[in-house]
Amino acid sequence: MNESLDLAVCSARAADDKQGSDTIIFDVGDLLSITGYFVITSASNKRLVRAIADHIEERIKEDLDRAPLRVEGHREQQWVLIDYGDVIVHVFAQETRDFYEIERLYKDAARMEWRN
Repeated sequence: MNESLDLAVCSARAADDKQGSDTIIFDVGDLLSITGYFVITSASNKRLVRAIADHIEERIKEDLDRAPLRVEGHREQQWVLIDYGDVIVHVFAQETRDFYEIERLYKDAARMEWRN
């Protein structure tokens, strides 16, 4: 695996650890010039959105010694975006994910396997 995919997989597994649901990794590198992978996960409530996002940041720091370039949405807890440059992690409240249908926008992107 490459470093970017390692980070994406680590993010997906960290989300799974904290009850993130319907977690997917899209390889968007050929579609977008700004990043290589999107990790998308959902949470059943606002508090869980924050817990998942915090756990992803902690796990990436511990396992890969990387900190995000920026994080947005912590206050609202509806959609937290964690930007690592080469990987962007989206942690959605389920109703927000249903509303934006972000997967539909990237239906042409390859989905990457992240489970062992």
